[in-house]
Amino acid sequence: MDEKIFESIMQGLNEALEYERGNLPGVKVDKITVSPLRMYSGEDVKIIRNNNNMTQRLFAEALGVSAKTVEAWEAGTNTPSGVARRMLELMANDNGLFERNSIITRQ
Repeated sequence: MDEKIFESIMQGLNEALEYERGNLPGVKVDKITVSPLRMYSGEDVKIIRNNNNMTQRLFAEALGVSAKTVEAWEAGTNTPSGVARRMLELMANDNGLFERNSIITRQ
């Protein structure tokens, strides 16, 4: 099994080298860009939380952070980092995201 994995990796690397050398014409190439992470102020975080009808505690639990972290974000004493910023972006763009994905359920 290990030899098959090694051969597959080597084949991929060799194909990448051949492509870079221009020896693989007609190869389909997808260029993908990732949008830069947006900065969120304390007010931004609060607006996103309120638009999703969540308390600080529920918001924190849904994001996997402490309630103190959310409180610090909203007070502006701390700022969200990488993954949290991306999650805030997703929540800002889609208010029902957590409910549709069963991260939270309302009864």
